[in-house]
Amino acid sequence: MEKNEMREVIAKRVAKELHDGDVVNLGIGLPTMVPNYLPKGVKLTLQTENGMMGMGPTPEAGKEDPNLINSGGGFITAQPGAVSFSSADSFVIIRGGHVDATVLGAMQVDEHGDLANWMIPGKLTPGMGGAMDLIVGAKKVILAMEHTAKGNPKILKKCNLPLTAKGQVNLIITEMGVMEVTPKGIVLKEIHPEFTVEQVQAATEATLIIPNDLKPMDI
Repeated sequence: MEKNEMREVIAKRVAKELHDGDVVNLGIGLPTMVPNYLPKGVKLTLQTENGMMGMGPTPEAGKEDPNLINSGGGFITAQPGAVSFSSADSFVIIRGGHVDATVLGAMQVDEHGDLANWMIPGKLTPGMGGAMDLIVGAKKVILAMEHTAKGNPKILKKCNLPLTAKGQVNLIITEMGVMEVTPKGIVLKEIHPEFTVEQVQAATEATLIIPNDLKPMDI
């Protein structure tokens, strides 16, 4: 499966986890693709932690407004009725539990629901940003990520990079399948038809729990 196809599969499946009327925060990169695949009739309110509720899509080239950017510095638009406010107020919304779901990328996640997604020791990093607050404050934490990095597992028994937060991840969606983090471990709920259970497990360091009702990935 090519990289662009992987990203499309992941974004399409994540979109099915979001509901009409949800307030959703999207991390940079792959998560920003998710609104392109929302089911018909589902409308979200997108929040960006630097201070907007009602964020719109990326503007067309040449129509960028320098006053409208997301938390990653990328240009955005504002939907009708959007409101802007200080980043302090934005984090009151996040920490107050008013974000229904956050969709984030990951460097590593483990079977305890711990997440590492902000730095690799020794490499330059701009900082954690709002990820620590989002993963603790959002009602549901969804990881949208490729299953491996350069052939190495990203779903581990225990993260070995600096953590963003402990025990907060609810759902992991990759090109291989949909996995739920539970007190007993990571349950493989859905599998992409191109892969076998053995292939998914071989690409995963953590031991997956395989239920009797394992379903094909809903894409």
